[in-house]
Amino acid sequence: MGNQLLKGKKGIVFGALDERSIAWITALKAVEEGAEIVLTNAPIALRMGKINELAAQCNNAPVIGADATSVEDLENLFTKAMEHFGGKVDFVLHSIGMSPNVRKGFAYTDTNYDNFLKTLDISALSFHKVMQTAFKLDAINEWGSVVALSYIAAQRTFPGYNDMAEAKALLESIARSFGYHYGVNKKVRVNTISQSPTVTTAGSGVSGFNAFLDYAEKMSPLGNASAEACANYCLTLFSDYTRMVTMQNLFHDGGFSFTGVSDAIIADIQKANS
Repeated sequence: MGNQLLKGKKGIVFGALDERSIAWITALKAVEEGAEIVLTNAPIALRMGKINELAAQCNNAPVIGADATSVEDLENLFTKAMEHFGGKVDFVLHSIGMSPNVRKGFAYTDTNYDNFLKTLDISALSFHKVMQTAFKLDAINEWGSVVALSYIAAQRTFPGYNDMAEAKALLESIARSFGYHYGVNKKVRVNTISQSPTVTTAGSGVSGFNAFLDYAEKMSPLGNASAEACANYCLTLFSDYTRMVTMQNLFHDGGFSFTGVSDAIIADIQKANS
């Protein structure tokens, strides 16, 4: 039954598509810890995914469709969520990312700029739009928490990650900038989690993903962080135990981000050269 870490809290979870989604697992765990939630995703994702199955497992949580790039959709989402809850929300999870250039096979050095703008809008500017809408509607309680999922390609070059790297860098910058204003004005905290490469629908679409998953596992002292572990970390950031944590990009990657090289990688190189 969990420890009721989020008892009495209410939240909105963006981006649950199927059982492999970090957002899906986070939604289940949040409810297990006592939270009430509203689920949301873009209309096309609602048609493609299994969100109604998830809703049934989350005490019949409402599903409210919203394109996170549309301010009008977001206004409708927050208004209806507050009507459902009978008040403001306490946490928001932004688990949204998509690159048309990656999906269509455009090389980074031959990018389609219309696609690039869509990548930035969907994967990063949507985070600003979510928070700006909530801010204007005063939709989040004091000491509430907003969390978005990021990746270390915001700081380091991973060629196959393409224009999503710029999107994650922008996402993290928005967390710092909006985090300041939300903190000063509403005591709401804003953070990003830089997660290990994870087997999700979005992550597995990146070129060479399986090889890199193995590489990251061997590089990380603790191994790759699972989707379930990431969901647990999200819950700590939704909880009252992290009230003074804001404007941070928090690495949740088994130590990958601060490891120069590992014995396992050296062994692989020596074996290949022998």
